[in-house]
Amino acid sequence: MNIKSHFSFTKKQRSGIFLLLILILLVQCGYFFIDFSSESFDDNSQDIAEFREEMNTLRIAKLEASKPVIFPFNPNYITDFKGYSLGMSNDEIDRLHAFRETNKWVNTAKDFQKVTKISDSLLAKISPYFKFPDWVTNPKPKAKYTSSYSNTSKPKTFAQKQDLNTASAAQLKRVYGIGEKLSERIVAYRTKYGDFIADVQLQEVYGLSPKVIESVLNDFTVKTAKPIIKININDATIAQLVTIKYIDYEIAQNIIEQRTLREGFKSFDELTKVKDFPVKKSEIIRLYLTID
Repeated sequence: MNIKSHFSFTKKQRSGIFLLLILILLVQCGYFFIDFSSESFDDNSQDIAEFREEMNTLRIAKLEASKPVIFPFNPNYITDFKGYSLGMSNDEIDRLHAFRETNKWVNTAKDFQKVTKISDSLLAKISPYFKFPDWVTNPKPKAKYTSSYSNTSKPKTFAQKQDLNTASAAQLKRVYGIGEKLSERIVAYRTKYGDFIADVQLQEVYGLSPKVIESVLNDFTVKTAKPIIKININDATIAQLVTIKYIDYEIAQNIIEQRTLREGFKSFDELTKVKDFPVKKSEIIRLYLTID
């Protein structure tokens, strides 16, 4: 086999091979010495960075929008769910509920922390949303108080007092501690339930503290109570008992069971011993009951 014949080239072939080698050499030199970077690539990098920044901004805005909105609220009526959403623990919520069951009110953020024992950081977070009644946040200055219904050293007699069922909101507003909203609530309650039956029903008007109720009763009392048919607790059926405010089916059933065991109730004090009986509302319930 003649290997030499494979490496024999004509003059034109040698020129072509030489030219090819020169081209390869030029390409290699260009690869090492020519900068192929361009301004367009830098511009694209900047655009990408701006795009990422914009996406981060939108993502943060979306997260902020998804957070629950807290509206102003009265901290005296925080439910379990509301307390959880605010970040309160079970013990803190239970302390508030136990305090409210004593018929007391939280009137300041400081009082709220004292009752619930929440941390300073949580108080600072939620206290800006506390909304208390106007008579708490904007009490009337005592020095400027003038009223024809103001307390005197000598209590008014029954005849001197005005009928609570005919008093207007303007007349009630003259009592120290009662503003426009509270006077309107008293009238609204009276309208809703068809006049007051007894003075004790003022306790059911939201926002009236015991001290304010005392001030009202210094000048007003129920004189024209509507007649009501009282139910004999020793003869009442479950259907009759559940018509009385604050007595549901379960409490009515417990009353019947206790009545049977006692062979009839002898006094209203015995009624308060019934399981789940709303003792704090006993004065209201007694308005509709009699014992024979």
